[in-house]
Amino acid sequence: MSTGLIIALIVIVAVVVAVAAVLTLRARGPRHGASLKRRFGPEYERAVARHDGDTKAAERELSARVERHGSLQVRPLEPAERERYEARWTAAQERFVDAPREAVAEADRLIAELAGTRGFPAGGQYEEQVAALSVHHAHHVEGYRRVHRVAQAHPDGAHDGAAGTEEMREAMVEARALFEELVRPSRHDGGHRGAHGARTDAPAARRDGHPTPSLLHRRQAKES
Repeated sequence: MSTGLIIALIVIVAVVVAVAAVLTLRARGPRHGASLKRRFGPEYERAVARHDGDTKAAERELSARVERHGSLQVRPLEPAERERYEARWTAAQERFVDAPREAVAEADRLIAELAGTRGFPAGGQYEEQVAALSVHHAHHVEGYRRVHRVAQAHPDGAHDGAAGTEEMREAMVEARALFEELVRPSRHDGGHRGAHGARTDAPAARRDGHPTPSLLHRRQAKES
């Protein structure tokens, strides 16, 4: 076989391999995007919006998050730890009635600390912590972002009125969903029980068995 024929065959094989690779990537692209969209839900749409509608750039970002944090092993909470975090969140809600800004700041710190305790990057690495949380709690991580933005905002006249208080209340409510996911026992934990045998992961209830009203709404009642 002549040298020219060998070179020609090598070129043909290389072209075929390249074409096959392109076709494979094209075939995988939509499925890969659909998988990310299912995994990240609203976080997928936020990533696309941040990249001005460039879905490929958004998917590269989300894929990088999964590669960095997808194998993260979440550490279970001890019952005593869980009770402490729940008590602190309840205290923050109660404080909101008279000091909403301080309550929001405490909620922000509390989620950062709780996430660090569960094994996510420490709160001092806010952006990386949020990226990791978005991989494992994509449907609720935006609540953390929102309460963090409100907590970091400098007080001014706009935040002293009713609109500022409502913004902070909504941030607390949205952030609570992530807090509850982080503090909730795993399926195999079977919940936990307080000192008198009552389940402490159940919603608070009055003596008549009906749920207690949200403390975050008391401020509105007081002002009306």
